[in-house]
Amino acid sequence: MTRVLFAAKPKTWAEYRAPLTAALAETGVTAEIVTLDDATDPATVDWIVYAPNSALQDFVPYTALKGCLCLWAGIEDVEGNRTLTAPLTRMVDTNLTRGMVEWVTGHVLRHHLGMDAHVVNPDRRWDGTPPPVATDRPVAVLGLGVLGAACARNLAELGFPVTGWSRRPKEIPGVRSVTGDDGLRDALSGARIVVLLTPHTRSTENLMNARTLGWMQRSAVLLNPGRGALIDDEALLAALDGHLGHATLDTFRVEPLPQDHPFWSHPRVTVTPHIASATRPASAARVIADNIRRGEAGMPMRHVVDRTEALA
Repeated sequence: MTRVLFAAKPKTWAEYRAPLTAALAETGVTAEIVTLDDATDPATVDWIVYAPNSALQDFVPYTALKGCLCLWAGIEDVEGNRTLTAPLTRMVDTNLTRGMVEWVTGHVLRHHLGMDAHVVNPDRRWDGTPPPVATDRPVAVLGLGVLGAACARNLAELGFPVTGWSRRPKEIPGVRSVTGDDGLRDALSGARIVVLLTPHTRSTENLMNARTLGWMQRSAVLLNPGRGALIDDEALLAALDGHLGHATLDTFRVEPLPQDHPFWSHPRVTVTPHIASATRPASAARVIADNIRRGEAGMPMRHVVDRTEALA
């Protein structure tokens, strides 16, 4: 029998117990699921289903481990852990992707159409100036992984001229691909709306800093549904007090965002509470179960993380 350790907080286990048990049964995997609270010999664990906020940090005792399957799309809290030598997979789930596409598209359209001025209009101003059409509003998507590519593709289908920036060139219909420092400057300087969806790595820490924010156009908008550490908070606040038009932020360095953080009160900032996309237990459990099935059958697992940079 395959033994699966569910390494996450009790609340998460309560949400996943039934769907994960059912999903494993549906794939034909006979499995025993245990938690960190169970008295289980680590050497008997075949698979770990892992949430990065788990108490498990030392993987050395798990000598028979075949794979660590992350519940989240973000894996920066575990990918650099040198005690983990088994393959690590990232959560790629249709509903997670769909949620991100909907959040990004909604806020791009919100800023593109200038909806804030109509939703909150205490002076009852009647300004009949129409917004430009999508073809006249360039958008940059920084990060063209699964989520970034899906968002870029959807925006391009709506007619926005989309430039995507990534570590390596990508071929996405309707999306212009750029790379490197010159490509980043090109993407930022040419866009009216910028979407941050790069992973958080050593090379993307404070990606949006005083220098790169300075490349953005006057009155441009920044959306960050990616990772809080992609932005230098102080540099962003300074840019918002200067040339930037608005920042809509969904992720932060500290969450929940402290009540006294200046983002809450800044007139050019919208805070959303890390809701751009979430892992849904029913569909995510099927993704996890399928990867365990593949691994048990000797097949390649899906969405294995390249940890070269994180472990360098």
